Amino acid sequence: MSVITNTFTEVADDSETGDGGAKRRRILRKVSSYAILLAFAAFYVGPLMILIFAAMKSLPEFFADPTGLPESFELANFGDAWELANFPGYLVNSLIYTVVGTTMFVIMSVFVAFPIARGYVKGAGAMLTLYVVALFLPPALIPQFQLILNLGLFNTRTGYILLFLINPIGLIILVNYIKSIPIELDESAAMDGCGYLRFVWSILMPLIRPAIATVTVIHAIGIWNELILANVYLTNEDLYPITKGLIVFEGVYGSDWPKLAAAVLMLMFPMLVLFMFLQRYIISGLTSGAVKG
Repeated sequence: MSVITNTFTEVADDSETGDGGAKRRRILRKVSSYAILLAFAAFYVGPLMILIFAAMKSLPEFFADPTGLPESFELANFGDAWELANFPGYLVNSLIYTVVGTTMFVIMSVFVAFPIARGYVKGAGAMLTLYVVALFLPPALIPQFQLILNLGLFNTRTGYILLFLINPIGLIILVNYIKSIPIELDESAAMDGCGYLRFVWSILMPLIRPAIATVTVIHAIGIWNELILANVYLTNEDLYPITKGLIVFEGVYGSDWPKLAAAVLMLMFPMLVLFMFLQRYIISGLTSGAVKG
């Protein structure tokens, strides 16, 4: 609001000094831009606020007014959701899947993206094109299921984690960001006797931290929120991720929406912390990964 107020002050000052016309229209366009941004912000924040309000209502109060402000502030919903959804057990599983899967994916992707970005392998351009095409293809669920089953990895932590070692958008971001690193750095390292593994691990990775942070957040959120693959590949309750725990709030004759909303908020918190921790790298990683090369 202070930005808009200052902008209107600038308009008034310009009209008094007689600058008029073009500058005034430019400032009015600026005000319109801020108004549009505020509208989009309300569009995204609104559902989140409704979710927070729902988590603090009793079930009768929710059915009486699903989107209104809470009156009773039922904070016990969070404790009940924690127990009903088995957060202590399932949360550990989700942390294992997310941390291990994301770490393996990022390390492997950097080592794959580097030779593709530099053209050190034959058909590097064709490989990158295939990754781009993969963005528009549906998941290969049936052949993937057959592969996991034949490898004896069905209903295992290892098999479930292996499902997340491919993510085309992550590799594309890394490839395009690496292209922004001068190739002379590779040549200097080679002349100094630096090996391939040491160069990628000790020199390249610190230089592409924004891209790594971006890919880490995108991939971690994907694993953390995954539900379809958990339903297909995991039948042992001891291996369920936390998203499977949310199903307990779905009943035959209705759903406990306030407790479900409380569970969703608690489910969102770890990824929110991760995003806040890495946010200073994410914007530069996305922009460079989108336009370089």
